[in-house]
Amino acid sequence: MTKEKIEKEIREKIIEDIRPWGKFRQYTSNEISTVKILTVDSNQVLSKQSHKHRDELWVVMDDGLQVELDDKIIKPVRGEEIVIPRGTVHRLGSLGNRGQVMEVSFGYFDEDDIERFDDIYGRDKSGGS
Repeated sequence: MTKEKIEKEIREKIIEDIRPWGKFRQYTSNEISTVKILTVDSNQVLSKQSHKHRDELWVVMDDGLQVELDDKIIKPVRGEEIVIPRGTVHRLGSLGNRGQVMEVSFGYFDEDDIERFDDIYGRDKSGGS
């Protein structure tokens, strides 16, 4: 499946429902997924990595972050939703203040499903720690 098709399928699952008090966005419904909040400390960066067995949807919770997707660099704003299809080389970093991203993973989740291409902390090329 192409990265474009994966992104389209993930985005089509997102439901927005308007209520009298405001609205909600629903990212999964009755399906297997893993949800995490990633917190990136001030001026820190995750490893440049990819996954073979899962797609990810990142919901940016704070301004001041930088995302690398393959050879593209973006500076998302709070509330932006970024789809990361499996096989995409990606990295998240803070440009100053501590920032958070909600990560919704689709597919088989295992922290050992990480292939690292660059890591400033000297960790192995694979594995979750």
